[in-house]
Amino acid sequence: MTLRLRLLAAALVLPLSAAAQQLTVSAAASLTDAFREVGRRFEAFRPGVTVRFNFAASGVLMQQIAQGAPADVFASADQETMDRGVALRLVDAASRRDFAANTLVLIVPARDAPPVEQLADLRQPAIRRVAIGKPATVPVGRYTREALVAAGLWSALEPRLVQADSVRQVLDYVARGETEAGFVYRTDAAVMADKVRIVQTLRDHPPVRYPVAAVADSRHPVLAREFTAFLTGAQAQEVLVRFGFVPP
Repeated sequence: MTLRLRLLAAALVLPLSAAAQQLTVSAAASLTDAFREVGRRFEAFRPGVTVRFNFAASGVLMQQIAQGAPADVFASADQETMDRGVALRLVDAASRRDFAANTLVLIVPARDAPPVEQLADLRQPAIRRVAIGKPATVPVGRYTREALVAAGLWSALEPRLVQADSVRQVLDYVARGETEAGFVYRTDAAVMADKVRIVQTLRDHPPVRYPVAAVADSRHPVLAREFTAFLTGAQAQEVLVRFGFVPP
C-alpha cells in the first residue's frame, strides 16, 4: 500500500474510532456546572474518551431514555426517577450508586426583594408569583411540594405558583425578578449569588440524594460503569464539594 493510501485509510478510521469513544451522560440540570468539570477530569483519566452531556430535568431525561434517545449514563436529582428507571429496566440496577447530596432552599431576588424572611411570609399579598419546578417531571418541584404541604402552605400558594421546566429555569425566574420567590437547590443559588439571596433552608421533604447508573442500552457499557464509579472517587468528589454538593 502506498503512503497516500495509508494516510487515506487512517483518515477514514480515526473518526469512527473517536465516535466509538464518545460517552453520553444525561444528567440533572442542577449538576451542569460541576459535571462539566467532572467530565474534563474523566477525559484526562481515560485518554481518547469524549464526554458529551445532556442536561435537563431528571423526569424529562428519563422520558427521553424511554423513547430511545442515546445515552450511556443517567444521573438523577432524586431517587424516585431512578427507581422508575430500574422498574422499567432502562438502567443497569447493579451499577446504581449515590454520589452526592444537596439541600432545598427558598430564594428571593438579591435586589428589590419583597420582605420575605421565612416560608410563612409567602402568604403576603405582595407575593404574587413563586417559582417551583414542575412536580411531575422536576425533582426540585416534588421536594418543594412536600415541604409546602408539610408547612400547610400548598393550598394557599398553589394559585401563585409558576411551574418551571427545570431548577435552572426557576433560578432564572427569580434572578430576573420575574417571580418574587422560588425554590432551588443550594448549589444552584450559589451559581447566581450576586442575583439571588437564600432566605431559608427547608428540611420537611425526603433527603436530596443524587443516584447515577449506567443506561441498560448503553453502546459503551464498560465505559459507562467506569464513569459511575469515577463519580464516587476522590477526583470527582473534590469537584462536587467545591461546587457545594456534599457526600451522600
